[in-house]
Amino acid sequence: MTLNKRILYCASTPGHILHFHLPYLRAFRSLGYEVWVAVNRYVEIPFADRVISLPFEKSLLSTQNIHAICAARKLFSEQDFAIVSTHTTLASAVIRAALLTVPAKKRPLIFCTSHGYLFSEKDSLKKWRYLLPEKLCANITDVTFVMNREDFGIAQKHHLYKGQLCFTNGMGLDLHQYRPYSKEERKHKREEAGYTEQEFLFVYAAEFSDRKNQALLIHAFASFVQNHPEGRLLLAGNGDLEKACKELVKTLGIERQVSFLGYVKQMENLYPLCDVSVTCSRIEGLPFNVMESMACGLPVVASNIKGHQELVIPGQTGFLFSSGDQDACAQQLEKAYQSRSQFEYYRANALQHVQQYNLQHVLPQNMGFYLDAIDQIKKMNSQ
Repeated sequence: MTLNKRILYCASTPGHILHFHLPYLRAFRSLGYEVWVAVNRYVEIPFADRVISLPFEKSLLSTQNIHAICAARKLFSEQDFAIVSTHTTLASAVIRAALLTVPAKKRPLIFCTSHGYLFSEKDSLKKWRYLLPEKLCANITDVTFVMNREDFGIAQKHHLYKGQLCFTNGMGLDLHQYRPYSKEERKHKREEAGYTEQEFLFVYAAEFSDRKNQALLIHAFASFVQNHPEGRLLLAGNGDLEKACKELVKTLGIERQVSFLGYVKQMENLYPLCDVSVTCSRIEGLPFNVMESMACGLPVVASNIKGHQELVIPGQTGFLFSSGDQDACAQQLEKAYQSRSQFEYYRANALQHVQQYNLQHVLPQNMGFYLDAIDQIKKMNSQ
């Protein structure tokens, strides 16, 4: 076991590191670690001493990822790391596959964070596409982090860790960045943005993809707006299915009520303008978009899946509907609208519930898991 002070932090894209992990890079730097980052393309990343580009391909089964495994193997043959910390399903699979060939005595301490296994127990045979790589890599994974109850159960049942299984409240959200507006401030900001107080604003911030399932929401909103012409749907994000969703909106004749905002860098300025946050995602770990909207005081209409279930408590912080059920989604949009006189109650509950995900608390907890595992290895090696 190499006990230098170099860590390799891995994710499939630079954006994942930049959005969720800079506090951890900074924390390791403050502890005297040399911080390396491996992602699919080079960009400058704060607190990283070196950024390595590995040719990750988005599809897990792409042959391009064989080249990524080979490149990672070469990296590990040339460089020694005390710790490897993997994030995102793709990068975790590629990096750990490369480490399978490294002799145990030379292998770094491996931490794997699941940001949501891309399957559930209900998926039957389909789940093995993603579960098999996890099982193959489990024997070299010293510490596995999961961030929702269903994934914790999956990791236990299928033994997706070698040493320690840790439940964590995600990566932590900087709550100093998000807050509700006062009534007066909200009115003023809405006017500046071109929205009236009479309009009822739903917002969904996510990449346009099959997993995020914006098409279902568009259909459900089309039903809602038939009875509530003051309804507006704000879709923030971009992605492969954005064009198809725009065509769907045009086909349904709701172009005036639906706005495609593109990538919004500062959602903390958009959420407080809105009335309700929505997510129709098919699968999640512990979604930041839901936490961010809750930190701005919004009730949430969400598909009833893992990750959402940690955050959305029906009747308290929001409304759940059966995943993939368009009519059920429309019904919950209506229920949220009819509950607007209770939004102060929902706001108070959301602000209280989201406190447990505060970066101020989560960062030291997660760093504690890292440091405890490192101390255990040091004690074993000193015996």
